[in-house]
Amino acid sequence: MVNAGDTAWVLTSAALVMLMTPGLAFFYGGMVRSKSVLNMLMLNFVSLGIVGVLWALYGFSLAFSNDIGAGLLGNMQFAGLANTVGQLAGFAATDGSSPWPGPDAMPVLAFCMFQLMFAVITPALISGAVADRTKFWTWSLFIALWATIVYFPVAHWVFSFDGFIAADSVGGWIANTSKLGALDFAGGTAVHINAGAAGLALALVLGKRRGWPREPMRPHNLPFVLLGASLLWFGWFGFNAGSALTSGDLASVAFTNTMIATSAALLGWIVVEQIRDGKPTTLGAASGAVAGLVAITPAAGYVAPLGAIAIGLIAGAVCALAVALKYRFGFDDSLDVVGVHLIGGLAGTLLIGFFGTTSVNSLSADGLFYGGGFGQLGKQALAAFTVLLYSFVVTFILGLILKKTLGFRVSADAEVEGIDENEHAESAYDFSTLRAIGGVGSPRPDAATTQAAAHVPAHASKES
Repeated sequence: MVNAGDTAWVLTSAALVMLMTPGLAFFYGGMVRSKSVLNMLMLNFVSLGIVGVLWALYGFSLAFSNDIGAGLLGNMQFAGLANTVGQLAGFAATDGSSPWPGPDAMPVLAFCMFQLMFAVITPALISGAVADRTKFWTWSLFIALWATIVYFPVAHWVFSFDGFIAADSVGGWIANTSKLGALDFAGGTAVHINAGAAGLALALVLGKRRGWPREPMRPHNLPFVLLGASLLWFGWFGFNAGSALTSGDLASVAFTNTMIATSAALLGWIVVEQIRDGKPTTLGAASGAVAGLVAITPAAGYVAPLGAIAIGLIAGAVCALAVALKYRFGFDDSLDVVGVHLIGGLAGTLLIGFFGTTSVNSLSADGLFYGGGFGQLGKQALAAFTVLLYSFVVTFILGLILKKTLGFRVSADAEVEGIDENEHAESAYDFSTLRAIGGVGSPRPDAATTQAAAHVPAHASKES
């Protein structure tokens, strides 16, 4: 029997998570220079198209169908979304009151669409590490290959639980207590550590932007950055609370923890800025919020609210300091994917080993601060660093192959003149009309031109 309330919540959460990819596009797009903003938006937006199709063809099957052995990959049972229409997913009732799929059953396709949105945003996150210098079509091929070779298998490791898709289904090696039993509520390993490690590998393969770090490469539109961060924060409630897969108490805990951890991280980041730089910044506030969202993702359903605040504060401060690593070690991670997503994902995943508590979720484990010892911390570390190593190595090899064959980076001239015009034959901002009206050296405007200029909004004139 389908639980209509839980199904409605999961479908709503899927829509919220879908909005995160355009939100990420604005967040990243505001941080690049004006001559490459469209390319940045496209590197994110195209993931909706590519991964959406691959997920239906074989991605969902590889990630969530019955394991083919050792908890590494699913079979092709759901290829083309076969055997999904009219099928249910869920766990048997823990009290034995009802058989599989239990009282929280939902259509397989509802779960499939929810997980699709995770698959879409993960490769999009990587794009921030290689902003300002990436060929669009090579990037598109990279997304297709990376999702297939890296994301789909890792999603099986982390998100595929025994007995969910079918009563006798076998899932991944990280998620299940019969194997490792590491905790990751909504994707600290599969999404953020995975994308952060890939971003580091790809930044090393592509090399530094021309002029970095000598030339200033400031964000061209901070309002875009704050808008993007706000959309991410909004959508992240679906990301985390939706991962409860039920509209009950656990979703409420995850929702609460997401809110307050992010609030704490925002404060943690701007306090570090104030102490280090003398002033808090808009970019810092937005980045701090995202760092908090990243860190609480694996822990959202496993820690108490006070633990969530602690995780947020720690992540905000640590990530604010970590973004300087690229200057110390000389890798050009353009938009701090490593400092925010890799470091934030590691922090949140490992801190479950300290703040996890069975008082909020019987499926959690008591961490060090709740008398649980170091056992769970060891499991968290093994899961985190295995995903990090796998993603980094495979991405590095894949990036090198694409670099040597198709070329991964735009030409020097295109990078200097503007990647938007070169790759997309477009420009985000057209100032030519305004510049021609009353500009220095321009001809005296006629009456019609003067009348047209009178209708240009005041803020547009100032921006020009």
